[in-house]
Amino acid sequence: VQLQASGGGLVQAGGSLTLSCAISGSIFSFGDMGWYRQAPGKEREAVSCISSTDGPTYYADSVKGRFTISRDNAEATVSLQMNSLKAEDTAVYYCATVYTSCQPSGYWGQGTEVTVSS
Repeated sequence: VQLQASGGGLVQAGGSLTLSCAISGSIFSFGDMGWYRQAPGKEREAVSCISSTDGPTYYADSVKGRFTISRDNAEATVSLQMNSLKAEDTAVYYCATVYTSCQPSGYWGQGTEVTVSS
């Protein structure tokens, strides 16, 4: 199983980015997926998770109304559309397999860095 995240970069505050995670392996068809992030000096935190069939299951309070998670089961991808970015969104973002609770279930992508300049 491999998770390949992409789409990070440098963006000004108020801008947008879309992260994408390509998943190989049969787990994708059956499992919930999520995005986590880790800012410098902070612990990794859950950003958003999505069910295999029922849509988004979790958004962190700090991103509600600004971020949208989606998945394409045919393409085996999970995306995170990030709008109205703030400096505090600066972090390395990771896609991961998760349980229905949005807790990690063991597989991680390599991370993609997002830097928001104020």
